[in-house]
Amino acid sequence: MKQNEITRRGFLKYLGAGATLAAIGCKATDSDNAAPTHVAAGTGEMTTRTNPKTGQKVSLLGYGCMRWPTITNADGEEVIDQEMVNRLVDTAIAGGVNYFDTSPAYCKGFSERATGIALARHPRDSYFIATKLSNFAPETWSRERSIEMYRNSLKELQTDHIDYMLLHGIGMGGMEAFNGRYIDNGILDFLIAEREAGRIKNLGFSYHGDVEVFDHLLSQHDKYKWDFVQIQLNYIDWLHAKEVNPRNTNAEYLYNELHRRNIPAVIMEPLLGGRLASLNNNLVGRLKQRRPDDSVASWAFRYAGSPEGVLTVLSGMTYMEHLEDNLRTYSPLDPISPEEDRLLQDVAKITLTYPTVPCTDCKYCMPCPIGLNIPAIFAHYNRCINEGNVPSGSRDPDYEKARRAYLVGYDRAVPRERQASHCINCGVCEPHCPQGIHIPERLAAIDNIVEQLKQNTMS
Repeated sequence: MKQNEITRRGFLKYLGAGATLAAIGCKATDSDNAAPTHVAAGTGEMTTRTNPKTGQKVSLLGYGCMRWPTITNADGEEVIDQEMVNRLVDTAIAGGVNYFDTSPAYCKGFSERATGIALARHPRDSYFIATKLSNFAPETWSRERSIEMYRNSLKELQTDHIDYMLLHGIGMGGMEAFNGRYIDNGILDFLIAEREAGRIKNLGFSYHGDVEVFDHLLSQHDKYKWDFVQIQLNYIDWLHAKEVNPRNTNAEYLYNELHRRNIPAVIMEPLLGGRLASLNNNLVGRLKQRRPDDSVASWAFRYAGSPEGVLTVLSGMTYMEHLEDNLRTYSPLDPISPEEDRLLQDVAKITLTYPTVPCTDCKYCMPCPIGLNIPAIFAHYNRCINEGNVPSGSRDPDYEKARRAYLVGYDRAVPRERQASHCINCGVCEPHCPQGIHIPERLAAIDNIVEQLKQNTMS
């Protein structure tokens, strides 16, 4: 065997011992909520939670506007499908959804505009807009540029006030970045003044990364009076966030710190970037045995919505079937029982045995200067890892069929000119990743696997 060849045993080691053929030849979709298409919309009234500051009812299902559907225009460019966005928003509002979360950074900078167009067709008092001051780049840290970004959000969203305004991604870059973005330039004081003037109704922040910044902001709660905080919470991150990504903080800690201060929590990544909507067959079978008519994704959404301190749970619903399934889950919510919680914690421990990349498909790493589709590369790899059997060593797949299926699936999921083999290790993407993924390193590892699969036959 040549030195760079990968053996059948080595391939299984890469993909998780006991991986099945289905794990390698998995379907290539860019969904973050793989719900069955036949699921009908909600069967009752949308569950709501009360904002303790305003007394307003907020839908437990919130619309995350990070992943609006796209089409290719006449010039060959990928653009937001505004007609479909309008339909999704109309269906969501009709189903009781009233919380829409966007950012200047989403959808290559066009999410706020598309969201504003869709929402402006409805009465302003029928929905709440959440957006963010996404001044990540140092060139936007100045007071002037940050205020310009905030005012542009009002313009794009076609509104004279923001219902839920967030400092975006505090913790990324630690205290130095937080101070540069919000303190040294006086922007946090500016936003507080905007809240006092009524142009911001609720002020909060979203958290990724360094927990020192999270703890610092909560220690200043008496001064800043945070109205809400957005955190990552799902049944894996509740106790195992650091096992997924060492820089993350367990959701149990984050939620409890908020709850004891009576600060409502807005939940992001309830599906952990889609990972919890696409479990392996063994785990799917266990969940289906308990609730045969429910989608796998609905378990994660029920879990995220069950804690009483949760104000709303965000879902980036690209497709109508995702929206319909989530409407069903929250109309009304059937909270997770203690027995179901034990089952999900067991599922979490098993899922953690699969060596996936902790990518949540946020697309902050995009666009890649040379055109790679970084999230799609990671999504295909993760999907194939995650859909394998529970590692038991009791079954061996047919290596040749698995090898071919993986490669065919890769070409379907990611055009060849946008695959990992073209990475030049420029590193432009890495500072933008809220999960702190060493992106070029991971791309190189995936490309190494792919190249060996292309070259190797059964050893």
